Amino acid sequence: MRKKIIAANFKMNKTLNEALEYFERLKKLTKDFDQAEIIVAVPDLLLKSSLEVVKGSNIKLSAQNVHWEDKGAFTAETSPLTLKDLGIDHTLIGHSERRKMFCETDETVNKRLKNAIKNDLNVILCIGETLKEREDDKTFDVVKRQITEGLKDINKEQMKNVSIAYEPVWAIGTGRSATAIQAEEVHGEIRKIIKELYDDKVSENLRILYGGSVKPGNIKELMVMENIDGALVGGASLDADTFIKIVKYKD
Repeated sequence: MRKKIIAANFKMNKTLNEALEYFERLKKLTKDFDQAEIIVAVPDLLLKSSLEVVKGSNIKLSAQNVHWEDKGAFTAETSPLTLKDLGIDHTLIGHSERRKMFCETDETVNKRLKNAIKNDLNVILCIGETLKEREDDKTFDVVKRQITEGLKDINKEQMKNVSIAYEPVWAIGTGRSATAIQAEEVHGEIRKIIKELYDDKVSENLRILYGGSVKPGNIKELMVMENIDGALVGGASLDADTFIKIVKYKD
């Protein structure tokens, strides 16, 4: 059985003191909790100090992006070597905000992902369609393209380092959310695509998260779906007491 992942994405939020207070609180709230894997993606500047707070807990920290080279003249980018040296083993790649606002492409997503895996980082690959693409009935086409091109040259063994987050762009930060049935439909298609690219085993082991205005009020209906293996939470993750209601959705 696939263990759920409940992941938070701070995006460009929280000062250092705010982050440390958050993690002190979340650490207390998640003490002895092991029903799901908890991952929090924080801005690079907060990683080192936050890691010191969560040490010894079951909270894992993640970067929000990583570069396709280990080092060099790439101002403001993040080296996987630096992340590993800090003790960070996770990163997001391909978030829709990176694709839309910072000109990320399927090609650069693939380059980043390959280098992350080369450096033994665990990756949450983010994919999802825009509202227009959904209205034009292109959701499956977009998802297949993003997966196929994003995972180019990634072999079966390397897929153990990959999870996929389906985040319909039209539902991120808008208050709108795909219904559980809509989300399950796409998650099922994602698993089918992975089976075609690899095999049954890789497809069955892959954890697929849903992201897009996930809140305490809709988490339960999402998590009962067969192919939804967790959530990538944005705004609702910024308050520890709200986020814990999502993490402990079974309570």
